[in-house]
Amino acid sequence: MHDRDARNAWFKSIILVHEPALRRQLRRMALPAVEIDDVVAETLARAYVATDWARIEQGRSYLFTIARNLLTDAARRKAVVSFDLMADLEVLNVADGGGSAEEVVTVRDELRRLQAIIDTLPPQCRRVFVLRRVLERSTQEIAAELSLSISTVEKHLTKAIALVTSALAEHQAPQPRFGRSWRKVKETR
Repeated sequence: MHDRDARNAWFKSIILVHEPALRRQLRRMALPAVEIDDVVAETLARAYVATDWARIEQGRSYLFTIARNLLTDAARRKAVVSFDLMADLEVLNVADGGGSAEEVVTVRDELRRLQAIIDTLPPQCRRVFVLRRVLERSTQEIAAELSLSISTVEKHLTKAIALVTSALAEHQAPQPRFGRSWRKVKETR
């Protein structure tokens, strides 16, 4: 009984106090109310059953990380990932006392700029690029899904990367003064 009482006390004081903040953030992402309830319930359930619960001291970060992972998994299952959604998911990637509103806006702007560039790619290059770089599928999986040879997939990916890189270089904005960009966020994962 002592372990369960300790876990309950930890859950109430470290995790549950951040539920309102999580709900607010999910509402800002314009999720339907039913989906918000499901995500919050699943997030809280996963936090409660954590095996190393006693070591978790940053409840907000832990809770938001679980929610971000749940939403990322759901988006991957749908196989349609909007860069706006991915930008919103980055907002859930917070450390206690972490990113400012300016950082969040900067990252969102960079993601929107990248989305605009990707939208201009030739259709087949765009499909291959999104499958490989966003959905992280292997070239073999992409080849099978699109009925292409692996060589053709690699050529489309190479072309897409060259076009995206070129477009990014042409529209290179000054480096954000806030210290983080979507490139750095992705590299830290």
